[in-house]
Parts: sequence; structure tokens; C-alpha cells
Amino acid sequence: MAARPRPAYNGRMPPKDLPSRHRAARATAPSYPEVGATRDAALPAGYSWLRRRIHLGSGPAVLERAGAYVLHWGAQLGSGFALYPPPEKAAPGATVLLRIALPGLRLPRLAIPCRVVWTVEEPDRIGFAYGTLPGHPERGEESFVVSADADGEVWFEVAAFSRLDSWYARLGRPVALTLQHLAIERYLRVVARAAR
Repeated sequence: MAARPRPAYNGRMPPKDLPSRHRAARATAPSYPEVGATRDAALPAGYSWLRRRIHLGSGPAVLERAGAYVLHWGAQLGSGFALYPPPEKAAPGATVLLRIALPGLRLPRLAIPCRVVWTVEEPDRIGFAYGTLPGHPERGEESFVVSADADGEVWFEVAAFSRLDSWYARLGRPVALTLQHLAIERYLRVVARAAR
């Protein structure tokens, strides 16, 4: 069994407004109509698409280890994000505030609301997806799935469809898109490391 990422708030006490922001996020619905669309091979029209995958190894032990890591938010926590509330295993309907800070800036961390929209735990496929809630700088969905092919080779794939939603994301479009690509590359690396 893989070492689970520490479900902590990156060793810091959360800002005082996070509980109220979390309660407000839980009361909202996803900010896009195609909820669950990352389950399908074809992503919905009208969005930017991103699909990246990495080979993790072969065999059931690799699948189980990487799948457990992903389901316990390892891709996010291992990439330097913090989550509020401290997460357990991803479960449909769970609402979290994904917390990020831009490197080198001493500004408050953004609190980005997301909701788990589906999970999968099958013999050859393990993972989940979360979607955006109002207040997220984008609209769309992102999935994180570990799967084994017919030859027993294990892969980790991140699939996303999104469009920029907030004024600051649209204003800084090149930066926002670059940060999304960098985050996905980091997810791939940390899951590959955890699968070893």
C-alpha cells in the first residue's frame, strides 16, 4: 500500500475565513453544465482541452499503490497545494478549497472551490474528478485516473476541460494557462514518484 500524503494543512493553521468560505462553497452548484464529462473519452465542445498521461510501471501492485495515492489527494498535496478542510479519501460530493500561492509573492493564498463529481475504484481503474464551483477562476472539470491496460501496463492520466472565468484569470490568460500546464506536469511527476 502506498504511503498516503499527509492530510494536513501544510503545517499551518488555516486562515480564519476558510470555514465560512467552505460553508458558502458547499451551498453552491458546479459552475458548468457538463458535470461528469471527464468520464468520457470525448470532452465537451466550447472549452480548452488538456489530456496528459505518464507510464507508471506494470502490475497490480503499481496500480494499487498509485491509485491509493491519487484517491487520497496525493497529486495535489504532493504538488504543493493545500486543501481545506484537510482531505480524506476523495468521495463524490466532497467540497474542498484548493489553496495555492504564486511563488515569490507574499500575497494571501487563493482559495479555489472545487467539488468531487465522480470517483472510480475498479480492478483496472482508480481515480476521481473534481469540478469548479462559483469563485473558481475557471469553469470546467479535471480528472485524475490510474489505469491498467490489457498488457498490465499502468498509466496515470490527467484530463481537463476548462475556460477562464474570473477577470484576473482572463486578464492574465497566458500566465493562467501556463500555471495550469505546470500544475498538470507536476501532478504527473509526483504520482510517478509515488508509484515506484
